[in-house]
Amino acid sequence: MSDRSTALVISAHAADFVWRCGGAIALHAAKGYRVTVLCLSFGERGESAKLWKQPGMDLQTVKDVRRREAEGAAKALGVHDLISLDLGDYPLKLTRADKDRIVDVIRQVQPAFMLSHSKYDPYNTDHMYATQVALECRMIAQAWGHNPGQKVLGAPQLYLFEPHQTEQMGWKPDTFLDITPVWDRKRAAIECMEGQEHLWDYYTRVAQQRANHFKRNSGGQWGGRDCRYAEGFESVFPRTVDEL
Repeated sequence: MSDRSTALVISAHAADFVWRCGGAIALHAAKGYRVTVLCLSFGERGESAKLWKQPGMDLQTVKDVRRREAEGAAKALGVHDLISLDLGDYPLKLTRADKDRIVDVIRQVQPAFMLSHSKYDPYNTDHMYATQVALECRMIAQAWGHNPGQKVLGAPQLYLFEPHQTEQMGWKPDTFLDITPVWDRKRAAIECMEGQEHLWDYYTRVAQQRANHFKRNSGGQWGGRDCRYAEGFESVFPRTVDEL
C-alpha cells in the first residue's frame, strides 16, 4: 500500500457513511489510507425524526446536531477529512456549480477507490441520486477539458455500499470485506448517530449476516476464513487482476 493511498466516500446524508461503509473506512484508515468523506446533506429533513419530535425544534438546530454526530462518527472511524456541503435533502438536488465543487474534491483527493449508494432506491431517491452524481462527477473529473491545468482523475473503482431493505434495490454484492478487526470503531461511530438509535442494532445484524457470507465465499463454512463482522459492496466497473 502506497503511503499516498486515498479513498473517497460520497454520502447523501450525514449518517449514511456510518451504517453502510464505516468498517471499510476504519479498516483502510488503519492501513494508512487518507479517507475523505463528502456528505451532500445532513439528512436534516428526512432522517432526523427523533429530533423533530422534540418541542420547539428548528431546522438549524437539527443541522447542528447532525453535524456534531457526523463529526463524532468520523473521528471514531479515523476519517482524514469530513466535508459537509449542506445542500439540503428530501429532495437532494445539485446545481452544476455544486457538481463542480465535488469534481474539485475528487481531483484533489485522487482516490484509489470511491464508495457511494446503490443504483436504485425507491424508498429514498436521495440515495440513488447521490450515486448518479458520483458517477457524473467521476466522469467530469476524468475530462482533460474540464479546468485544464488541474490533475485529471484516473479510473478508480466505484463500490456501491449496501442499501436499506436490500432485496428491493437490485443491489448484488460481489465483494465482501472483513471488518472484524475494526468493528469496535464502527460500533462506536454508529452510537454517535443518536438521532437514529433505532438503526444501531439493525446494522450490527447486517454486519453479522455479511460475515456469514464472507466465510461461505472464502472457502466454505468449514474451510473459509473466520469472520464475525463484514460489509458487502457491488463494483460498478470491471476489475483487472493478475491472478484470481
